[in-house]
Amino acid sequence: MKHLPKHLRPRYRYLAVTFETPPDSQLSRHDLQAALWESSRALLGDAGSAQLDLRVLGVNQAGAEGSAVIRCRRNEVDRARAVVTCLSSITGTPMRPTVRGVSGTVRGCEEKYLSRATGGSEERTVAFANADRRAVSRAA
Repeated sequence: MKHLPKHLRPRYRYLAVTFETPPDSQLSRHDLQAALWESSRALLGDAGSAQLDLRVLGVNQAGAEGSAVIRCRRNEVDRARAVVTCLSSITGTPMRPTVRGVSGTVRGCEEKYLSRATGGSEERTVAFANADRRAVSRAA
């Protein structure tokens, strides 16, 4: 089966979400995904939930605080933010989500809003065009 041309592929945005839970709880990606679908069906109905196309791409949790990256359709960002903020508990565990920001790429979302560097960066001075200039080298 052939891939769709680039201009026909769906466009997505990525929401950076942080959340607080009790310290002894552990949330999985599957639990968060199920809670998002339930919240979107309750708020928007089945048709509206399908238009959002919400997907949880990853969850990181350390103690009481955690973060997640959630994908939604480009034209549905406002409704996706509303669905996320309507979450109050997941599998009986109380939680408080906060949408930190929206980005066009997963990498940009993680670096800008979740403070997850994708690799070590180093700042050095290099010679360029007969002058010493500052440069940042980043691991690939």
